[in-house]
Amino acid sequence: MKTLLRNLRISSATASLLLGIATSTAAVPTNSVQLDDALKPLAPLLGKTWKADFKDSTPERPQADVMTWERILNGKAVRVLHSINNGEYGGETIITWDNAAKSIVYYYFTTAGYKTTGTMKIEDGKFVSHEIVSGGSPNDVSEVKSVSEIRADGSFHNKSMYLKKGEWVPGHEFHYHEAPDAKVIFK
Repeated sequence: MKTLLRNLRISSATASLLLGIATSTAAVPTNSVQLDDALKPLAPLLGKTWKADFKDSTPERPQADVMTWERILNGKAVRVLHSINNGEYGGETIITWDNAAKSIVYYYFTTAGYKTTGTMKIEDGKFVSHEIVSGGSPNDVSEVKSVSEIRADGSFHNKSMYLKKGEWVPGHEFHYHEAPDAKVIFK
């Protein structure tokens, strides 16, 4: 279980970011005018909570990632809070537009003490993310790549790969669903 959590920690920020970007094809609510133009694709996520059950989650031993989205800094940024297994692990992502890089960038800070910095781009209707890990990553993961998309049923699919000890290896695969009653918990 701890190894699975370590692997999922890094990719939760990526999943969170890409979930927001992936909804850019959805109708944009009127509150999107309160966001920086580059962040308007994230508007459909504001004020919502999403949940993904782990692949090996069971009724006897439930395991889930929960995240919430909010507009911050007068619409110049979006914050995503998430927690795994009711606070066993968590993190905060700040998403903003980097004019010099001409890209949406994000900064993910974790309860485990490490952080990641990432960028994303849209390719063929899919959302491709790449992040660099710093500050003592678990299991020697130094980079994460993810590809995500919103599916027709409204769920979000995210699949990642990790760079571990110089080799790209399969990461996680998550399916998020909107979960208004779920809560992000920090201990």
